[in-house]
Amino acid sequence: MKEVVVISGKGGTGKTSLAASFASLACASAGLVLADCDVDAPDLHLLLHPEVRETQEFRASRKASIDAAACTGCGLCQAHCRFDAIRELQVDPLSCEGCGVCERICPAGAVTVKEELLGRWYVSDTRCGPMVHACMEPGEENSGRLVSVVRRRARELAQERRADLIITDGPPGIGCPVISALSGADLAVVVTEPSLSGAHDLARVLDVSRHFGVPAVACTNRYDLHPEGAEAIEAECGARGVPVVGRIPYDPVMTEAIVRGKPVVEFTDAEVTGAIRKVWERILVYLCSGAEPSLLKRDG
Repeated sequence: MKEVVVISGKGGTGKTSLAASFASLACASAGLVLADCDVDAPDLHLLLHPEVRETQEFRASRKASIDAAACTGCGLCQAHCRFDAIRELQVDPLSCEGCGVCERICPAGAVTVKEELLGRWYVSDTRCGPMVHACMEPGEENSGRLVSVVRRRARELAQERRADLIITDGPPGIGCPVISALSGADLAVVVTEPSLSGAHDLARVLDVSRHFGVPAVACTNRYDLHPEGAEAIEAECGARGVPVVGRIPYDPVMTEAIVRGKPVVEFTDAEVTGAIRKVWERILVYLCSGAEPSLLKRDG
């Protein structure tokens, strides 16, 4: 079983569109399990239309609450809260860190600290295979822990079904959720774009990948909007020893496919579809054989 994580370092590079297309291409030849680890703003479901068959609550963060009927108004909890989360004997849930000092110090036992509902995760069926995905409640934290839950369940499903491959749509950026999505994966596919922010964030996420010992390959989406920028990105990847597995041209049909709720490889046979197929074929070569970077250079 191999696990491929599609990441980007930043949002808006087309990462999810490519992950959905990779899933569509892979499911015909391999047992496949999917995971959407962008739990703060998931969108893979918009293209794969999963049918939910299992729902679980995600509880992690602890918050204090005060029983007004039992409270004597002594003020000890407010005086000892180091986060200023208690004011006028009311708990501000956004400031509370769940440390439990107020609960321990309350002589009347009016304060309780309990786990809060931070989100939900799901196991669903799609036309490409089972999919594990999740969504955080608005404004909540600990998304890195939820990503770990999603990946663990996806691996369990893959083992149960003896699947050959897990494709994970990773979160953007380089923070805790990305680290949770990357650690222990077999390959990171970094999707970038020929812009200053794209090049900058590509370098950052490649540093993260290298730090955690995860091999990486890169591809440039919408390369023809700024060919010089695409070449600069490829030069940076070459200097780092990171294979560039392809260039994908800009095509408005990508947006149209999103509007229709389909991976672009299922929507059209345009040039962009052929480019995505070549990228996926090169990813498989690297994933299955550990080929040298020189074998993965783009055509021309």
